[in-house]
Amino acid sequence: MSTLANQLVKAEKEELSRAIRVLLGRPLVSLHTEPEDFDLIRRRHQALARWFDYYCGWRLLVEPRLGYARLVKVRETADPSRPARRRRSTRAPFDRRRYTLLCLIAGEALAAPVTTIGMLAQRVVQAAAADEHIPGFDPVRGDERAAFADALRLLEHYGAVTAVDGATDSYVDSAEAKVLYRVDTTRLLRLLAAPVAPSAVAESSDDPVAWPDLRDLTVERRYGSAAAPGFADGASETQRNLWARHSLLRRLLDDPVVYRADMTAAQLAYAGSLTGRQILRRAAEEAGFELEERAEGYLLIDPDALASDGKFPDEGAHAKVAALLLLDVLAASSGTRAFNGLVEESGRLLERFPRWARAYQSDGGAGRLTDDAVAVLRDFGLARHSGGATGSVQLLPAALRYTVDREET
Repeated sequence: MSTLANQLVKAEKEELSRAIRVLLGRPLVSLHTEPEDFDLIRRRHQALARWFDYYCGWRLLVEPRLGYARLVKVRETADPSRPARRRRSTRAPFDRRRYTLLCLIAGEALAAPVTTIGMLAQRVVQAAAADEHIPGFDPVRGDERAAFADALRLLEHYGAVTAVDGATDSYVDSAEAKVLYRVDTTRLLRLLAAPVAPSAVAESSDDPVAWPDLRDLTVERRYGSAAAPGFADGASETQRNLWARHSLLRRLLDDPVVYRADMTAAQLAYAGSLTGRQILRRAAEEAGFELEERAEGYLLIDPDALASDGKFPDEGAHAKVAALLLLDVLAASSGTRAFNGLVEESGRLLERFPRWARAYQSDGGAGRLTDDAVAVLRDFGLARHSGGATGSVQLLPAALRYTVDREET
């Protein structure tokens, strides 16, 4: 093979690995916000689609004319560590009300490709009133308009709704605000990453009044009963192997760390088999990851930090700084410490640096800082919190990566 051919093959592999990690970090890539990444995904579309289908069972949809690529990532269970967040100011996570309005707005926007914020709000008022299980929407109230605007801003962020004239935030101040929208109905439909349509789940309920089990949205029939704990005997060997490969790689690619203690017997057997180990290593290599295999579990490391939607450590976030400091406290306590003891440590930290973390420099600030810091450790797979405020926090094996060895003099 010539030198030029070798260079082309190497460039193709590098582009493929970068595109994989970009899509893992941002499952919706738009031409107007990330033109270079979108062009890369468009060029390597077929190879990317094959990669995600084989290793994860995920679909990749690329729309060159509409200008977006959507990786449909399916999980067996909901992941509360990655909530939808408000696009305005605080970036606080969505509450139940905002999620409800998001669904209502999305449903009503499908019927009106061109609409105004007033017309859309009125349609949501009528939709909420038609279902006794949904609290009514009152656009006269400022808090309701703020929640409505947050839901709309999220849809704007994803490119499903575009403000042609006016600004969504103006609705927070006045219900009479004038904003004109254009709706991309195809993109709006593809925001929902579920193999089963919500309407099909609702129709399967024996009780028309009862809420359906939302876990039914993620049922993937290709695996038969292999995905159901205790019912794998009804699945073929092909289905069991397919589910083991897809479910394990989904977790490895999506979660900071995967512990053996949290894996099923089928996943453990697959990862320990010769074929399974080869596939895990090949997937990591092709995607540009470094696979770290320990006695406690597995970890994929992205040297370019493209595949992650969060990073740790992070000096720009007070909770993450506190989390890093609490790791040392936990390590010095043999890996376990009462939650109240960590609150005391946070209180001393705030006293030492009175101009730092001003949002926590108030009554109860030490408790809130500890809550947020422990949540960081939990979300990154570094610690486990049990028992609430009266419980304890325990370090997990991956936390040892961040411990500092002090040499005795």
